[in-house]
This record gives sequence, C-alpha cells and structure tokens, in this order.
Amino acid sequence: MDLKQIKELMAAMEKAGIKKIHIKEKDYEIELEKEGEAPPPAVVHAAPPAYYHHHEPRLSHPPIPHKLDHSPHVESSQEKKVESGKFITSPMVGTLYTSPSPEDPSFIKVGDKVDENTIVCIIEAMKVMNEVKAGTSGTVAEIYISNANPVEFGTKIVRVV
Repeated sequence: MDLKQIKELMAAMEKAGIKKIHIKEKDYEIELEKEGEAPPPAVVHAAPPAYYHHHEPRLSHPPIPHKLDHSPHVESSQEKKVESGKFITSPMVGTLYTSPSPEDPSFIKVGDKVDENTIVCIIEAMKVMNEVKAGTSGTVAEIYISNANPVEFGTKIVRVV
C-alpha cells in the first residue's frame, strides 16, 4: 500500500466518521486511529417504565352489596361536589405507606388541615422511602389509597378542599 492509498483511506475514514481501522493483508498490516477528539456520547436506550396493575384497596370488612338500579343515571349536584377540590397525586410508581412505621399513626386523616409542606404519605420506590408533601393548602376531604398499596405515577391519593 502506497502513501496515496493511505491518504485516500484517511480521507474516507474522516468522511465516514470512522475513528479507527485495522487492515491486515498477506504482505502488510496497517492500523489507523484518529486521535485528539472525545469519543461520541454513548447512546443509552432506557427500558420502558414498569406499570403496576392497580389493585383494589384491602378492605377490613366485606363489601356491602348494592341494589342494582337500571334507571338512567342523572348526575346530581352532590356528586359533582364530591370531585371538586385539589388532588394530591403520586409523583412516582411504588408502594404507598400512610405512616412512618406500622406502629405510628397516619400522617393525615379526613378533616385534617394541610399546607404545602405537610407530609401526606411515603412512597417506597426501589427500596427508597420518598416523602410526598401536599403541595397545596386546605382540608383533607377524601383519602383514596389505603396503606401498603401500589400506586402509579399520577394516581389520585388525597382530595383537598
């Protein structure tokens, strides 16, 4: 291989973005490596997020059977009021705990006043306990998730009015 071929090979490497090449033939061997530049950043492909199937909260009593009503449903003003207010939602996927330990009382209960820095629960994600703060002020009107249940990102935890 002559100097002209080596220069052509170097130009082709530059054009193609190749940093290193090694050629071995019967009568010669050549290795070209471009120096002085940082290697290109590695492309990282993240796995898609794991989603948990939402399970119904564990009940301490059997569910109360409801009488079937086949009449058309008309939403009353009371039902509209139930969903008013601000919602505190899960910021991550994990297991929700309502108290710092099983022996301690819950962080909040219905009727409690909360402010932006009030801790409402802990979410365990990858063996790390993450405090979830209210982020809003008001009165706890409803708690949707019971202790030790899985939550997904965006799951409604508490309604504050």
